[in-house]
Amino acid sequence: MSRSVAVIGAGGHAKVVIATLRAAGFTVQAVFDDNPSRTGFEVLGVPVLGPIDSLVNAGFSVAVIAIGDNAVRQRIAQRLTHMQWLTAVHPNAWVHPSVRLGAGTVVFAGAVIQPEAVVGEHVIINTGATVDHECTVHDFAHIAPGAHLAGRVTVEEGAFVGMGSSVIQTVRIGAWTTLGAGAVVTQDIPAHVTAVGVPARVVKRHPETMEDCHE
Repeated sequence: MSRSVAVIGAGGHAKVVIATLRAAGFTVQAVFDDNPSRTGFEVLGVPVLGPIDSLVNAGFSVAVIAIGDNAVRQRIAQRLTHMQWLTAVHPNAWVHPSVRLGAGTVVFAGAVIQPEAVVGEHVIINTGATVDHECTVHDFAHIAPGAHLAGRVTVEEGAFVGMGSSVIQTVRIGAWTTLGAGAVVTQDIPAHVTAVGVPARVVKRHPETMEDCHE
């Protein structure tokens, strides 16, 4: 795969993705973002060239979606089916050789992923997060900074595990569910809800046709 890559998204999350890519030895040549006010500016010295759909015409075939919102990442990935999605792991993360990482997934500094975990496509394993043995993290999920998954936890598609939260072994987090910061999860949490607290309890339900947003 080419060592040159484009980044999609020009917000704060993109800065961490760019820093991770550089630490891993990649050259970030351009940023693309649909917000026209960002075109012509730079993110960590990388120029924002224009909207996302201009990426291909600009000659890029390898990219990372650097947007924290899980549903937006999904929509972009579904839109750009021709793109080659790069998996990026910071050299200061520890990922066991038996771990499977999907295309487009990013693993930030200080993260730990233990043996036989399976991480899907376009997942964010954020700074200092831990994913223990035999966990399964499905596509478009986000494990926030300092969150911890014990062994054999399942995080379904698009779920957001909030900063500093903890999930005990074998628990399942439903699709497009949000766990609040600092939550302690001791039992399964259904899909399309928000759960907070110690222990975590459901406080809000979302329509199943509406994907939750995670900044």
